Amino acid sequence: MNYQDDIPLAKRIRSIKTLTTKSFLRLGLLFVGLGISMTFLAEKSLLRQTKSLDDSMNSTEISQDKSLLGHLPYPEASKNELILFSPGIYIHREIYENFKEMQFMAAQRGVSLQLLSGFRSIDLQRDIFYENKSIRNQTAVERSMVSAPPGYSEHSTGYAIDIGDANYPDTHFEVEFEQTPAFKWMRRYAPKYHFVLSFPPNNKQGVNYEPWHWRFEGTVNALRKFEAANKITKFK
Repeated sequence: MNYQDDIPLAKRIRSIKTLTTKSFLRLGLLFVGLGISMTFLAEKSLLRQTKSLDDSMNSTEISQDKSLLGHLPYPEASKNELILFSPGIYIHREIYENFKEMQFMAAQRGVSLQLLSGFRSIDLQRDIFYENKSIRNQTAVERSMVSAPPGYSEHSTGYAIDIGDANYPDTHFEVEFEQTPAFKWMRRYAPKYHFVLSFPPNNKQGVNYEPWHWRFEGTVNALRKFEAANKITKFK
């Protein structure tokens, strides 16, 4: 015997209606709650994305703020990272084979690539910066246009080199170097050996054009050192 048969029909109908109405109310409240939750989650996600974008922009600004007179800070290579290339000139070990091969291939074309400078300690960079500043009666800003302040030189990493043409010594460390066979060869073939010109004309770091100054980007470690420089879009 069905228990509901003991309940009058009218009451059974009212009971069903009451339950149905309550169910609809509950479902309605459930959907409203879900809608609010979804909206909250969407807004929270948007806030996270906005914060991430802000953090990224702030990170870029911080990286740029670390620059000094257009130059970025660089760590000093340790002694075990360096190798003697020629008397008085050390370079990073990761450069050695690439530069030797590049120098040899240039010589096959009658071009004499001369390594003028490689690794410089921060102390040596300090002496160069302030001594030349004093001799030439320059302000720090004027000096920074042609020489990095101590702690801000690519040479401290061991990955930066200064190149000259042995057949045209008068052009060493001069813009006129760009007219030599050595520079013309470097401009064409240096990328093959993972060397890039650090400060081309109108570079965005605001440093004077230096056709003799090249840096090596042929290893992961080297690329990490110059990642900030390669990401620069505009200095303040």
